[in-house]
Amino acid sequence: MIGRGLASGAGQVPVVARICIVLIASLCAICAGDARAEDGHALWLRYAPLDEATAIAVNARLGPPELFGNSSPMTQAAQSELSRGFDAMLGQSGRGVILARAGQLPGGDSGLAEPLAGLPSGGYRIAQRHDGRVAVVANDDIGLLYGSFALLRHVASGANLDAIDVTSAPALPLRMLDHWDNPDGFVERGYAGRSIFNWWLLPDHLDPRLIDYARANASIGINAVVVNNVNASALMLTPRYIEKLARLADAWRPLGIRVWLSARFSAPRDLGGLSTADPLDPQVRRWWKDKADEIYRAIPDFGGFLVKANSEGQPGPQDYGRTHADGANMLAQALGGRGTVIWRAFVYASGSETDRVKLAYEEFKPLDGKFASNVILQVKNGPLDFQPREPFHPLFGAMPHTRLMLEAQITKEYLGFATHLAFLAPLWAEALGADTGHGEAGRALTVAQTLAQGGMAGVANTGSDRNWTGGHFDQANWYAFGRLAWNPDLSADEIAREWAAQTFSRDPAFTVPVAETMVGSRQAVVDYMTPLGLAHQMGTGHHYGPAPWVSDLSRPEWNPTYYNRADKSGIGFDRTVTGSDALAQYAPSVAVHWADAATMDEDYLLWFHHLQWDYQTQSGRTLWRELVARYDRGVAAVDAMAAQWADLASYVDARRHRDVADFLAIQKREAHWWRDASIAYFGAVCGCDLPPGTRTPAHSLDWYEAQRFPDAPGNP
Repeated sequence: MIGRGLASGAGQVPVVARICIVLIASLCAICAGDARAEDGHALWLRYAPLDEATAIAVNARLGPPELFGNSSPMTQAAQSELSRGFDAMLGQSGRGVILARAGQLPGGDSGLAEPLAGLPSGGYRIAQRHDGRVAVVANDDIGLLYGSFALLRHVASGANLDAIDVTSAPALPLRMLDHWDNPDGFVERGYAGRSIFNWWLLPDHLDPRLIDYARANASIGINAVVVNNVNASALMLTPRYIEKLARLADAWRPLGIRVWLSARFSAPRDLGGLSTADPLDPQVRRWWKDKADEIYRAIPDFGGFLVKANSEGQPGPQDYGRTHADGANMLAQALGGRGTVIWRAFVYASGSETDRVKLAYEEFKPLDGKFASNVILQVKNGPLDFQPREPFHPLFGAMPHTRLMLEAQITKEYLGFATHLAFLAPLWAEALGADTGHGEAGRALTVAQTLAQGGMAGVANTGSDRNWTGGHFDQANWYAFGRLAWNPDLSADEIAREWAAQTFSRDPAFTVPVAETMVGSRQAVVDYMTPLGLAHQMGTGHHYGPAPWVSDLSRPEWNPTYYNRADKSGIGFDRTVTGSDALAQYAPSVAVHWADAATMDEDYLLWFHHLQWDYQTQSGRTLWRELVARYDRGVAAVDAMAAQWADLASYVDARRHRDVADFLAIQKREAHWWRDASIAYFGAVCGCDLPPGTRTPAHSLDWYEAQRFPDAPGNP
């Protein structure tokens, strides 16, 4: 028996109907090359036609769209997406599933709701009803929306519906994208064109692209978007822009996305005509309360404010002798129970005797327990600044009385921009799964567990480019961020296979090798850019290309030499007790693993230790030879990635295959450049000869140092 009837849900699928299904699906597949805009715009929501056998099996489990209970804009969005997806994959108009709120199931299906008890908002179950048809069941409408997208993901990834039974709920309450977009359309550290927000045309015209953007976010569980740069313009708080935000909020509400704003701390002075922005000044407090009231009248479900204060020249409470808690709590009081303040912990002051990576901990650890209940402290995944690899931030686990949020960077400011293939799920998984060494009764908490009352924020990599992210594989980082924010226990390989199947091809002959390449790509970038724990070796300002020799910038901690500390005797930053003692900011059970250079994970070797060039590493090679070997390993990995992609041409449409091949060619060239320039500099510093058989750099050190890139993207 094939399954249940197409229309009534009873009996076998008639032979004629089966033939029609196959014919329509085949026609869709034939027409796909012409009808589908295979330029990357559809992201992972391509809904490519299924093959014959899968189409029949899926149809056997579906029936006419049906909703138990009252309709709402959110359930309408779910039904619309199901129709869109199954129409495209099956070639059958009007295919759908059963959507049911837990309390509105008929008696024969009431057991489907049992696993939903106690789940947070957004949780869902996908399972078969008593008649064999598939149902999506949830406690609330947002759960029905997320469950509908999950069902489509399941089918679009190549899985069938036989005996499907999936219960899922978000692990973290806030799953947010932070846009570093400015009102003038430029995107700071954006590598995919201009901003997707055309503020000039809003509120009169809403670009349909913004609905597609919201659909993509909802499909991976993202429920909050900060629409403007943390280096905020006070303009965004004016009535003119609040009206624009309200139009956006109305459009995104059915897809479960709340609008947030980056707020400039000095706005009472900039906009309100006050002489101060002191958070303890009564007039300032009243100004913020009135502003919050104004916003909530226009946007009743406004999420709240994201604030960058007293960091990199931005105004903040310390300008008036107040603490970060004073500033955050003032804004929290203005919002009241209606919203939340997210306060960034990315702060550092200039000082040649101070280790920059220690500063956020020193500033915020004493404030634990002093923030209001509707304040979340947003902490970068590592203590420096979104590097290819750095240890997890020591604040995670060290502030048990403060709500925390992990900030990740989806746009690859330090990992080759949009042109380098660098899948970031392994980076984030390392951070989320790290044992903080903190906890009660001997039970150590992972970083992910410290976020249970906060969430994750990702600096968005979207722009006006037709494919949204510049590089096609950069879509995978947007996707991976959402999936990990929903479930931090997902593996990077699982996420890569999901994304590749939905985005390019379901064929395991494609997804398996591509996922393997994706999972290894971030390590390749680490190796050819910053191996063995080096960090911040990029060019000044634009952060493009190697510049380990730069030492003349106005602030010491902006110089790559500040971090590599390379000299005739050795290389690396001593953060043990004999150096800056930054290691002491970690729990003792964690610090002990990094304290001994001889036994530690050498991926962090030069992050924590300054070692002589002839130090013997765990491979048996001297430090100098190991460093060269790591650079060579990274270059070889990129060469292999490009060769593999060429071999997979038959699985990908010609346009996108060519685009990726072009970018891999750029990455190959730049990986060689990184390797050669770095070896030329460090070799000159230490006076070391290249290991026998090692390829010499293509140019002299003077040539590499003379390179300039005034037109590098990212609007630095």
